[in-house]
Amino acid sequence: MPALVAPPKDEVEEEVKPKMLKKMAYFKHLQGAFDEYDQAFIVNADNVGSKQMQEIRIMTREDCLLVFGKNTQMRKAILEKAEENPDLKPLVDHLKGNIGFVFTKGELKEVRDRIISNKVPAPARAGAIAQLGVTIPAGLTGMEPTQTTFFQALNIPTKISRGQIEIMNNVELFKEGEKVTPSQVALLTKMNIRPFSYGLVFKQVYDKGSLYSPDVLDITEDRLKQSVLSGIAKIAAVSLAIGRPTRASVPHSMMNGLKNLVAVSLATDYTIKAAEKIKAILDDPEALAAMAAAAAAPAADSGAAAAAEPEEEEEEEEEEEIEFDLFD
Repeated sequence: MPALVAPPKDEVEEEVKPKMLKKMAYFKHLQGAFDEYDQAFIVNADNVGSKQMQEIRIMTREDCLLVFGKNTQMRKAILEKAEENPDLKPLVDHLKGNIGFVFTKGELKEVRDRIISNKVPAPARAGAIAQLGVTIPAGLTGMEPTQTTFFQALNIPTKISRGQIEIMNNVELFKEGEKVTPSQVALLTKMNIRPFSYGLVFKQVYDKGSLYSPDVLDITEDRLKQSVLSGIAKIAAVSLAIGRPTRASVPHSMMNGLKNLVAVSLATDYTIKAAEKIKAILDDPEALAAMAAAAAAPAADSGAAAAAEPEEEEEEEEEEEIEFDLFD
């Protein structure tokens, strides 16, 4: 057996050098992106083809920079950069799977929505996790009667109608999150159903050192206002319950105090300004009776209307019974 001869050192260096230069260029590109941009998305590119990726690059090239690569290289480049900027270090934990970065200087929600709009319809794939549930609608399939056994294998009830297979009922083929089987893929292919659509999936948002879920971008001002008001109401309730005043509870405490003063004023001969109108009404029986009648009128009207509806139904039922007897 001939002895193995190691290649010359110069040849090894020539092979390694281009790889090292390419790696260094990639590190410089990714690290430079973090210098230029302070906002970025972490995206997953599963099932996104090269043509679709090129379309996304074209539609975002004015205000975005897309950077993909090997996870090991991205981790190493980010960890090196994290020595200067520690805020980048948490990004490393999210570099799992087919991951890349979309750097941008634009408005985050607008950029995300623009990229999400680029989706490509795609057939189901065996072994893939269903993005959504798929239901096969009842009706004619356009398939020949000879393929009935195929539906029987999937427990789908069928019949022959006008020379083709007809599905008798709506059939839920699979639910969201379930694994798609080869038989289900074959059925969808035969029926020319492409249930899924693929595009970049947004995983995390990096915004000026902060890292958060893309769902935060969907929070509107109204929703934020409601959350703040709900929190203030809870703080006020707790403050009142434990007897510790806060800025949130002061208005409620003042209102409760005013109610107590009015109650004391009504029970005594001492009159405060807030109780003057109430005392005047209580001292005037006719005015009090008029107010009571006015308050009772709407309730009486609604009660009468509610009582009138069943009577109409009874009349209709009686008419139906008469027609039924005559028909017999």
